[in-house]
Amino acid sequence: MKAHYDVVIIGGAVIGSSVAYFLTANPDFTGSVLVVERDPTYRFASTSLSSSSIRTQFSNPINVRISQFGSAFIRDFAQVMQVAGEAPPDLNFHQGGYLFLAATPTQEQTLRESHAVQVACGADVVLWDQEELNRAFPHLNVDDIRLASYGRSGEGWFSNTGLMNGFKAKARAQGAEYVTDEVVGIDRAANRVSGIRLKSGATIGADTVVNASGPRAALTARMAGLDVPVEPRKRTSFVFACAQSPEGSATVNHGRLPLMIDPTGVFCRPEGRFFLSGASPVDDPAVDWDDFEPRYHEFDDVIWPALAARSPAFEAIKVVNQWAGHYDFNSLDHNLIVGRHPEVTNFIFANGYSGHGLQQSPAAGRGVSELIIHNAYRTLDLSEVGYDRIVEGRPFLEKAVI
Repeated sequence: MKAHYDVVIIGGAVIGSSVAYFLTANPDFTGSVLVVERDPTYRFASTSLSSSSIRTQFSNPINVRISQFGSAFIRDFAQVMQVAGEAPPDLNFHQGGYLFLAATPTQEQTLRESHAVQVACGADVVLWDQEELNRAFPHLNVDDIRLASYGRSGEGWFSNTGLMNGFKAKARAQGAEYVTDEVVGIDRAANRVSGIRLKSGATIGADTVVNASGPRAALTARMAGLDVPVEPRKRTSFVFACAQSPEGSATVNHGRLPLMIDPTGVFCRPEGRFFLSGASPVDDPAVDWDDFEPRYHEFDDVIWPALAARSPAFEAIKVVNQWAGHYDFNSLDHNLIVGRHPEVTNFIFANGYSGHGLQQSPAAGRGVSELIIHNAYRTLDLSEVGYDRIVEGRPFLEKAVI
């Protein structure tokens, strides 16, 4: 480890490693990169505890295009990210699609408005009436459904740790350095950060510091005398066995079921021979950064009743595993914050993904790398999700938040 780096990235999970990859992959970048990660096991990283899905079904064109790039990147991941002498990384991408169900006039209107945005961006999404939905997924009870939105391609689920480890391995092969340590201070002189202080006692100089510390983003920002409205929010995931699985019963996509979002907000998708499910809690306070105790009651109180009402196949199910992870929750508008601080311009935010970090990591990493190398976006303009809106208290509107 050197005394000074051109870029220091705080956080080595999927966002930080994506930034490191895109920087070192760009021939216009000839600088040095250090990634500081406090826990190399990533046991409690949001990346590791994610449900690992990607969708293009958003209401804002920026989010749609972010996911379109992410989907294409994931499809080509094995070839692009292969390291010489090692087997290509396989993300096991299941293009099962997303299925949004609307049961109220407001939900129906949101699906129609979002669909218009998605189609304008070239997303492969269709709207179905009740009859078409029943024909595609005959196991569902659809009597209360007014409209459904289904992603025919470009959506699905994949290996979360595979994506992170692939980015990390390739970034290291391209020259990025990783160190296991914890940032305990950020040095700042006037409107520039000059480096970081580590728990081990080391002081590292830096021309640019990137905050990629997930749910701990606010703690990192405060070390530089800055603020970002990101806090840890707990989400519990449940894996359940099904006595009579409906997987294989669909008349589309070779019988495979999609990730379904019920009108109640409960989601469910196949996970091998099991199913993975979850729901946004009604009571959703910020939690302690080290609180990973699952909310066990959510399955019996919220998830099972909704699923059993939606399909007879989900009446006889049994939980076989559960865990809790953290969203790096942007309390202003539930969307990513990517870009420079307007005054401390060599401090860059890559935070607040609110559950979308894994699927948005390729575009976010590419965007941050472009800001560092070119001081401007060269591909997808992410200015609308920059830090300026935080200062102005101007929310970035996205209706399709799960």
